[in-house]
This record gives sequence, structure tokens and C-alpha cells, in this order.
Amino acid sequence: MREFEAEFKKKGAHLAVVGLGDASYAKFFREKTGIQFPLLIDDKREAYKTVGLRHASLLHLLRKDNLQARKRAKAAGHKQHRLGKDPLQLGGSFVFAPGNKDLFVHVSETFGDNAAPADMLKAIA
Repeated sequence: MREFEAEFKKKGAHLAVVGLGDASYAKFFREKTGIQFPLLIDDKREAYKTVGLRHASLLHLLRKDNLQARKRAKAAGHKQHRLGKDPLQLGGSFVFAPGNKDLFVHVSETFGDNAAPADMLKAIA
């Protein structure tokens, strides 16, 4: 998302990341990723539960789509750093608008199943 931040700002949008863990892990994550936008901590997984994000099992590691995602990430130069508080927690990507509107919702099916930033940008009027 870091690479697309300027495009989101041009559309009047603001980025934020919600992660598990404590302030120490958040600091580590910010240093490793170089993000400048807000990084919120959801230690109790309240936001994750509210938006219906899923939890993986160890079998997800063997899924073909997960293997493909890992190959793409490695080819792009990404590395697995430190595991967070709950490494089996799956993520999601959302675009929310004023008035409690959900403009874009992507709930990850497995690790590496991330929404395309271009699709998220299209959702913003």
C-alpha cells in the first residue's frame, strides 16, 4: 500500500493499517515496511471479529493459491520477518466512506490473498 499512498491521497482518501500485537511489534513492523500512515493496534482482535476476518489453519500453508502467493512475494523481494501475535489470523482490505458506507470489502481466503490496490482505488469516487 505504501507505493500507492499518493494515489489514494489524490482521491482524498487516507490509509491506515490495523495489526495485532503490541507497540513493540508495531514499531518493528513500521521500521521494516517504511509505512508512514497510521498503524493501529488491535490486541484483542475486536476489529478483525467485527468485519468478519477469518482464521487459517496449518493446512492453508499447503494450499496451491498460498504457494503461488509466496512465490510472487519472494519474486518481488518481500521476506517473512518476525511472526506476529497470531500468525494464523487472515487479513482483509477495506475502503470506508463517511456515513458508514463500505465502498470496498475484501476478506482474505488464505495467506497472501490481498486486494489489488488498483481495485481499491476504483472504489473511491
